[in-house]
Amino acid sequence: MPMTEQSHKSRTARTCDVLRDAIVHAEFAPGEKLRIDHLGRVYEASIGAVREALSRLTAEGLVVAMPQKGFIVAPISRKELIDLTEVRIEIECKCLARSIEHGDLEWEGRVASLQHKLRALHGAWDKQGTPEGAQWHQVHEAFHAELAAACDNLWWLRLRNQLYVQSERYRRLSRPWKGEARDVTAEHDAIANATLARDARAAQAAMREHLQGTADILLASPIPFADAPGDRADGDTDNAIARSA
Repeated sequence: MPMTEQSHKSRTARTCDVLRDAIVHAEFAPGEKLRIDHLGRVYEASIGAVREALSRLTAEGLVVAMPQKGFIVAPISRKELIDLTEVRIEIECKCLARSIEHGDLEWEGRVASLQHKLRALHGAWDKQGTPEGAQWHQVHEAFHAELAAACDNLWWLRLRNQLYVQSERYRRLSRPWKGEARDVTAEHDAIANATLARDARAAQAAMREHLQGTADILLASPIPFADAPGDRADGDTDNAIARSA
């Protein structure tokens, strides 16, 4: 492969990664127009690299291509969050059960280590814009990924990763949850302790309660949903985009 083609693919991949992170971390609002020339200047990337990156993110569901209008950040909706949570719970629980079945002692050690780190960072999860908050989010992502890492079904793992990214976007948009009587550390401990005890049923129940609890809080939060509470949520993407634009 010629070096120029390798370089182009590398720039495109880098641009895609930083754009994905920016969208997931709510640096761009749902429905916001993504101007290719502006993004090229901000991320020091060519127009071609930005366009290809946006096309990839369109395939991932984070960006929407509007005919004759360019690209916008994908709108969000209560309907989508409800559906997303339902599917994510199923996939996370499947991956977790297979990890418990196939995980070795080294895997157990990694889960226990990440559990310990989350405990040490107790209370840092809602400290937006701080080093502690950033570290908590990194460890949190690694913890959930490790719980599924010993799963032997690669397609479930791929789906799990895609669903995690979409769910994280909603979670970051809520920033932060105030006034919620919730012990996130205890929830993570319940999942980890059952996992390390090789109790798949209890681990799945704890995971299901944890993920559904997060979704319920998000649904009650002031996130800018395209469909307001009480609206008929029929999943019509065109209408959602029109309301968000």
